Amino acid sequence: MASSAAARVFAIVLLAGLALVPALAAWVDQPFWVTLFTRILIFALAAMGLNLVLGFGAMVSFGHAMYLGIGAYAVGILSYHGVDNGLLQLMAALAVGGLVALGVGAICLRTSGMAFIMITLAFAQMLYFLAVSLREYGGDDGMQLKGRSLLGPLDLNNPTLLYYLAYALLLAVLLAFWRLVQSRFGMVLRGCRSNERRMASMGFATFRYKLSAYVISALVCVLAGMLMANLTRFVAPSYMAWTVSGELIVMTVLGGLGTLIGPIAGATALLLVEEWLSSLKLGVPWLDNVINQHWLALIGIFIVLVVLVLKQGIYGWLVAKKS
Repeated sequence: MASSAAARVFAIVLLAGLALVPALAAWVDQPFWVTLFTRILIFALAAMGLNLVLGFGAMVSFGHAMYLGIGAYAVGILSYHGVDNGLLQLMAALAVGGLVALGVGAICLRTSGMAFIMITLAFAQMLYFLAVSLREYGGDDGMQLKGRSLLGPLDLNNPTLLYYLAYALLLAVLLAFWRLVQSRFGMVLRGCRSNERRMASMGFATFRYKLSAYVISALVCVLAGMLMANLTRFVAPSYMAWTVSGELIVMTVLGGLGTLIGPIAGATALLLVEEWLSSLKLGVPWLDNVINQHWLALIGIFIVLVVLVLKQGIYGWLVAKKS
């Protein structure tokens, strides 16, 4: 089977499997699966946003978790003040997230390499400590939401409806990014990844292209943050922690940098392995105790093995595999 065909089959099976999760959960009487896979979809959406700048633009951002936090706090703060309308929350989140991304991107993109990584991390930490200082909204302890966002006829208190909302947004962003990377914009962005100086010498305003990509990437993460707040009915500064940014990078690399399906595959693999290891019981007390205490180390071993064996990531390996 040709690599393109194998990758296409993998993508179809993955997306179809995700579409069937609520039905399968009802069939085997495991409602928790819907919550787990909603979380997977949300992180896959955020990883897709990061992949636009990391995979297609070679911009290693270590601060994209702050946009998750902006989306979550837009829901939480407005809900705290009695604004439960989901569309108003969406407009506020996108406006704030867009302005922050525009300012942060305009500064960070004047650097490259390690400096870019450290500055994005620094901005994320500033917003993290700002959230910690918001005592009225829970400070470091976070804040419980009064209820989920109101979206007309959609009752987000129904876990299945919330799941399919996240799934629909994932598909919409996937389609939009597919069109985007195939367009002139995407070609220039990938050209900047390969040789930005040459692209600039050809007359392309590389800074504007990269800044636009950064802002689009951030807004996708803002959407993911809004969904996360509705899923957990809780917002906290921990959503903006640098470790969350690291997880998004791991998901993107694990699935395949510069591929559209890669972040979805990476998020699904990482979170399913996390869930499996954190609840694994082998019936041997001492071994179960070791696994329960050190399951994060086992996840680290899993990531290292995937990166060593499948250098392009799970989905990237299928794309790159010879016929």
